[in-house]
Amino acid sequence: MNAGPMSAGAGRAAIRIPFALLRHELRLLASIAHWATRRTHATGEGCVYGYARGEGALLFGLAFVCVVEAAGSAVLLRDWPVAHGIALVLDVYTVLMVVGLHAASVTRPHVLTPTALRLRRAAHVDLTVPLEHIGTVRRELRATHEPREGELNLPVGAQTTVTLELKTPVTHVSLLGRRRDVHLIRFHAQEPDRLGAALRRQHPAPHSP
Repeated sequence: MNAGPMSAGAGRAAIRIPFALLRHELRLLASIAHWATRRTHATGEGCVYGYARGEGALLFGLAFVCVVEAAGSAVLLRDWPVAHGIALVLDVYTVLMVVGLHAASVTRPHVLTPTALRLRRAAHVDLTVPLEHIGTVRRELRATHEPREGELNLPVGAQTTVTLELKTPVTHVSLLGRRRDVHLIRFHAQEPDRLGAALRRQHPAPHSP
């Protein structure tokens, strides 16, 4: 009797997941265009706080390795044009995705407005936290993050520098559509002290314990 609903759910997931991945890749490509033209995505009149510096060198190093691998593949597969063409397409695609990740991190910073803090992580996390939901904000450098119910970690270069404890949970929607309520958020900001001070100025309730 449950086969029908289960099959319907599986069918929806089979459609939703590829669509979500395609949307993510299109965002990465769009981020490259924004980066090339020195534009940011949906920052408006808000104050921006970057986080990309923490892993820029790592991503550029990875892109360089991909380019070297592509050159090696071109030499090894020069006598097999079909295989060479397929490998070239995959290598170019991989380099674009790596560059896109960095571009998304640069062009999609955190944004603080008079009413909310918009937290982002490249093109796969975009979470708006109303300021009245924030209970405490503190600078906290952490390099280890164990998954726990009700907690969201957004590390960059394996580190987070700011911790928010919320009075009222917010709903985080993952890249693939999974929804969960979170009451504690750890994220990375290049200027955590400036961000914390700005939060306290705009909404006096957040404080450092």
